[in-house]
Amino acid sequence: MMIELMASMMCADYRNLEKEVRDLDEGGIDSFHIDIMDGRYVWNYAMSLNDLRCIRGLTNKPLDVHLMVEHPLNTIDLFINSLRPGDTIYIHPEAEYHPSTTLQKIIDAGIIPGIAINPGTSVGTVQMLLRIVKKVLVMSVNPGNAGQMFLPYVNEKYEKLLLFKKEMDFEIYWDGACGMDKIREYAPLGVKGFVLGTTLLFGKNRPYREILNEIRMDDALQ
Repeated sequence: MMIELMASMMCADYRNLEKEVRDLDEGGIDSFHIDIMDGRYVWNYAMSLNDLRCIRGLTNKPLDVHLMVEHPLNTIDLFINSLRPGDTIYIHPEAEYHPSTTLQKIIDAGIIPGIAINPGTSVGTVQMLLRIVKKVLVMSVNPGNAGQMFLPYVNEKYEKLLLFKKEMDFEIYWDGACGMDKIREYAPLGVKGFVLGTTLLFGKNRPYREILNEIRMDDALQ
């Protein structure tokens, strides 16, 4: 079973960011997840445009840019111009007046379009957007900071999205409180990728290669 493992870079050791990127890259991470927060759409500030550009210059692996910002159309060019074809930008539909306009700009630039769905956002409210995006990032915690507890009521959301994904041609990704139990349960159902943070990847005092290999070789994923 082929799954994608993405490193949540807001959880990295910023005293040694270049080393973190190199170690993750060499350890077999599939992509680097970049959380951009504006202090308005969510209460917190996280990574910056300069962090994104730094990481983009250190690896040839894809970047997954998660914009937790109000009205992303206002600044989308800054992010598009810092990325390469094959990278992804996720927006939150409720953060934009006309999210399809923002998504079309991402598509026209050759960047992979995605939406992120908060725990309190229903699948029904974003259903039409599922026809134009390629990735759906499902938040299993409220957006804003790492280390939160899993919210079990999002399970129903995954079930609904899995019914739509073949018809509408998108992939589903997990973000938040991702432990091995969640990968074992949801990867066989059809969830394509998982954002790994402090629950499974960072701060474990183990080589990233060892952790990533252990995940991929788990019996439930064979």
